Parts: sequence; structure tokens; C-alpha cells
Amino acid sequence: MKILLVDDHVVVREGVRRLVSSAMDDAVILEASSGREAMPVFRQARPDLVILDLNLEGISGLELIRRFVLENDAAAILVFSMHTEPIYAARALNMGARGYVSKSAPADELLTAIRRVSDGFRFVERDIEEELAAARSANEDPLQRLTNREVEIMRLLGEGKSLTGVAEGLGISYKTAANSCSRIKEKLMCRRTGDLIRIAGAMRQS
Repeated sequence: MKILLVDDHVVVREGVRRLVSSAMDDAVILEASSGREAMPVFRQARPDLVILDLNLEGISGLELIRRFVLENDAAAILVFSMHTEPIYAARALNMGARGYVSKSAPADELLTAIRRVSDGFRFVERDIEEELAAARSANEDPLQRLTNREVEIMRLLGEGKSLTGVAEGLGISYKTAANSCSRIKEKLMCRRTGDLIRIAGAMRQS
């Protein structure tokens, strides 16, 4: 089985490669450190499974999922991310990912996810699945109004980035970042940037 592993941290790629190789004799691991590196590998190798992080420089993980699905709507995609917030899992699944596991999950849960997703099933880490179900039942989610780019901006604000840092992190102009923040404030009914930063911080901590 060919697996494309997309993560910008070498230590993460090495850890996943060792884990998968020790548990699956037939696994062939291909690697990329960014979305730009991943796209040509995906096209040429046609991997059976993609494991990717959401925090990628340049092309975000969410955008990469969209592009993979456009190339191959049957692509088996498993997100392996530091983010446990349900909004990220919901976005990834809506974009076409089949699975979502956080980097804090046990190794055996990641292996289970790999097997389930590669076999065509959906798999979401238990705690995240429970939060998704709770959010659906409560019918709450003004955050669902946000675009994928706006979610990325909120993530960076929650990490304490300034608008300049947000612009640099996403490879966009300061003006574009500022305009995006204005739209986010309208969608979330925030008047001040400070309120927006507090919401972004709460997203990160929830």
C-alpha cells in the first residue's frame, strides 16, 4: 500500500513512518513537507492513502484536501493534526477527508484510523467525534459561516499572531488579512479586533 505523508515537521514524518512500517509490511511511505511538494507526488504516485497535517506553509491542509479530491474524488485522506477543536475536523470532513485523528491520540488509534480509512470507511478520533455530535445536537455554530481561509486566520490569531504575522503565515498581503478580519468580525458579530482575538483563543483552548 502506498501512503503519502504530508507534514512540515521531519520528526513527525519519521515517527509516523516508523510506526506504520513496523505494523504494516506492505506499506510504501512517500513524503512531502508542503502542499506544493505533495501535489506532483499525489498525481504521479496515486497513493492508496494520504495522511496530512492541516498546518502547512503556503497551501493549507484544508485547501490541499480540496485539490486532492478534485484530482481524485475517491482519494482516501486522513488528517493527522494537533488541532482537537471540532471545527477543524468538521471542515476537513466536509472538504472530503475520510478520517481525522489528533497528534495527541495513542499510536494504536492512528493505526486503526489508517486501516479503516484505507479500507474505505470513515474514522474520527472518539473524543472529537463526541464533540462533533454535541455541536450538531446543540445546533450551534456561527463559526461554520467562516470560509476555510477565515478559519486559518482565526487559528493564527489564536496562536497570538499579529495581522502582519497572519499575512506572512498565509502568504497574503497585510491588506487582504485586514479585510478578511473585518469580514470575520461581521460574521461573528464582533465589533473589536480584541473580541475576535479572544474568540480565536477560545477556539484554540476548547
